[in-house]
Amino acid sequence: MSKVKVARKSTLIDMTAMSDVTVLLLTFFMLTSTFVKKEPVEVTTPGSVSEIKIPDTNILQILIDPTGKVFMSMDKQEDMVNTLNKVGEDLGVTFTPDEIKKFKIQKTFGVPMKSMKAYLALPGDKQDAILKDYGIPTDSTDNQFKVWIKAARATNEELRIAIKADSNTPYKVIKDVMTSLQDLRENRYNLITSLKVESAK
Repeated sequence: MSKVKVARKSTLIDMTAMSDVTVLLLTFFMLTSTFVKKEPVEVTTPGSVSEIKIPDTNILQILIDPTGKVFMSMDKQEDMVNTLNKVGEDLGVTFTPDEIKKFKIQKTFGVPMKSMKAYLALPGDKQDAILKDYGIPTDSTDNQFKVWIKAARATNEELRIAIKADSNTPYKVIKDVMTSLQDLRENRYNLITSLKVESAK
């Protein structure tokens, strides 16, 4: 009795549909993702169980590093330019169009006004390297932080203020920042924290 021959079937799988799905997913994630702003210092925020989401637009973020240096960032370039010009008027500094162009693309800023022109004259990589050594003055004799906040509010009344401080930042620095905000009648602001999971009892 002869053996029955089983017809061989092709093992080729058409991957066209899988490729299409992969490209569509990749495109979707690229278009819907939001990039994290580059910050001059690394900040480890304290834990919290609150899950209130901060809006994506009209945000003025105050960044405070572990040593107490204060930096700021805004999400709109137009607000950045108008705020810089107002602060310059208040502190007697005039900026050239080239300096304004360089400032408006800053992700985070935090330089005393007396050093701002020299800072903006540097190339981008050197700016990134030395920004962490500066910080906006917040002391009682030279509180430029209040000038920046006042100018930012005058530029955009819809701004929401968010404070992002390191968990090891001295309490006095946080208190000085909050006192400055209260002096300007800025009593509503968000504290940025990391989500802390409560242990089950």
